[in-house]
Amino acid sequence: MAVKKLKYCVNNEWRESVSGKYSPVMNPSLGVQIAEAPICSKEEVEAAVLAARAAFPEWSSKPVAMRTQVIFKFRELVNRHFDELATLVATEMGKNLEESKGDVHKVIEACELSLGAPLELQGHALMEATRGHDINLYREAVGVFLGIAPYNFPAMIPFGWFIPVCITAGNCMVLKAATMVPQTGMRLLELLIEAGLPRGVVNLVTCSREELTALIEHPEINGVSFVGSESVGLKIYAAAAKAGKRVQALTEAKNHALVLEDAPLEWTARRIINSAFGCAGQRCMALPVVVIQESVADEFVRIMKKLALELVIGAAYDPATQLGPLGSAAQKESVEKWIAKALEEGAEMVLDGRGCRPKGFENGYFVGPTILDRVKPGMSAGDQEIFGPVLCVKRVRDFEEGLALMNANPFANGSSIFTQSGHYGREFSLRTDGGMVGINVGIPVPLGFFPFSGHKRSFYGDLHCLGRDGLRFYTKVKTVTTKWVSPQESQEARVSTWEGTINREL
Repeated sequence: MAVKKLKYCVNNEWRESVSGKYSPVMNPSLGVQIAEAPICSKEEVEAAVLAARAAFPEWSSKPVAMRTQVIFKFRELVNRHFDELATLVATEMGKNLEESKGDVHKVIEACELSLGAPLELQGHALMEATRGHDINLYREAVGVFLGIAPYNFPAMIPFGWFIPVCITAGNCMVLKAATMVPQTGMRLLELLIEAGLPRGVVNLVTCSREELTALIEHPEINGVSFVGSESVGLKIYAAAAKAGKRVQALTEAKNHALVLEDAPLEWTARRIINSAFGCAGQRCMALPVVVIQESVADEFVRIMKKLALELVIGAAYDPATQLGPLGSAAQKESVEKWIAKALEEGAEMVLDGRGCRPKGFENGYFVGPTILDRVKPGMSAGDQEIFGPVLCVKRVRDFEEGLALMNANPFANGSSIFTQSGHYGREFSLRTDGGMVGINVGIPVPLGFFPFSGHKRSFYGDLHCLGRDGLRFYTKVKTVTTKWVSPQESQEARVSTWEGTINREL
């Protein structure tokens, strides 16, 4: 199989890197290299930033309806190339074909959100805010943003969470694509350029941490959008904020679901299995912990094991596959170490996914569905993100113990409860720390018209991505106070120190 040499993009031109350094891009289903991504030099990264800065004045001055026309055409092209894009996601990332299609659907959803920009970017006004003074509030573009994408959603995050909202608001972007999975983003940028994107508005690089640090600190970068690990996200948040940039850093999670004894067990178990093992657990809205009321725990664990054993494991791009490989050999090794550590800490093995080798794909990065029972508070496998197909079972006496256990976790991206009780459902939604809450929903991700609202150590920043939060993150507010002078007023000699700023008589 020929290894494709990839390029980076500046000013809508695909350029071959002169750095001479490349990083392998693998097919995780086969464990073979399919491409190599350039490690762009500091000069090449600098060129991407300067191109975005040069494009900003003209792009931001275009009427918002003209900017949304580019996104509208892009949306149509994504629809036209939908199957190609989904197969590309499955091939280079490893999530199964259905999940890969969802990854691409989320690009379309974000485009549709962005098409509402002419309404959402409207400010507001108040005539006669004070005597003879009118005040208008406008939303304006900020400048140049840096988007730092992770490997697990190569379509949705850079071309859903970042770019459509960013550029329809009038900004430009330098996208640092994930070096492991750059081809999806590159193909999507080709389609965006085909849709009429002006030169320099979006530029794409792949690079090492050294060049990325230079990007974060670059004086021409006004803001940073990041999705990835907490350790990296916290450093990016601190460095960018110190430099006076606005930041949204979406980081790790350890989502829990509480299953009460009145829940329909098999119906609930199917949703837990889907949430835990979808995307092979490589998503921040996976469900790696289920908290079960002790009275039904034995039966519920038995049902989950039965359902997990029924999952079809195989190549990500095979339509029959339900559980594909992990994204890399390193991630497979990491997950298997986490499983061993959980057993050392005292967890009970219900189903062991280590040693999974689907026929014909023995060199792929597979870990089968793994279920660990009687995981206690304080066990690292139950408290920290594993990012793999590993489901931890924690047992509790009742609702109150379960809620307290869940809220003790330092991460709070999402949380769910399964119950037929309206009382407990409402109590849970009020008192859970999770920022995205599901009641009888295993993956409580709202549609893109709402923000992706993680809490606690799952998010660093003030405004989340998507929804109105996303549009506010990518805009700045300007207020304009206006006073028109009548012939009579022009003769007045006295000027109040507080003229126009207080609506009471002094």
